[in-house]
Amino acid sequence: MTLAKIVYASNTGNTEGISEILEDAFTALDIEVERVEADDAEADFYEDADICVLATYTDGDGELPFDLEDLHEELPDEDLSGKVYGVVGSGDSELYPDYFCQAAITFDDAFAKTGAKKAADTVKIENEADDDDEEILKTFVKSLVEAAE
Repeated sequence: MTLAKIVYASNTGNTEGISEILEDAFTALDIEVERVEADDAEADFYEDADICVLATYTDGDGELPFDLEDLHEELPDEDLSGKVYGVVGSGDSELYPDYFCQAAITFDDAFAKTGAKKAADTVKIENEADDDDEEILKTFVKSLVEAAE
């Protein structure tokens, strides 16, 4: 069975909600899912996954959340060849127009160094996911699943 692993970092609950939507979308497609908070994820977390997903918010002026810094530093050293990945970001374009979802972009770059295949464009969500965002996330998940088959 195909295994998707989701790591998420959430400060206000927005990204946690996004990760729950992702988990539900994978489950609806009969994909086994393991979802963990960033504090519980080591760099080798994705080792046995077929689909690797990271959902994050962006802190301050484009910084990674503190609880994702170690994962970001260690991830490029992992060999994720043969796996697919996708990244989702939550942000506030009014407060941080120059850094909107910057942490997601930063993680996309880190995943690219692992040998994993990018299977969907990075999704950027304004604050909390709404109904339109939920449909975008379902399409994102479908793209990841199709690429992993």
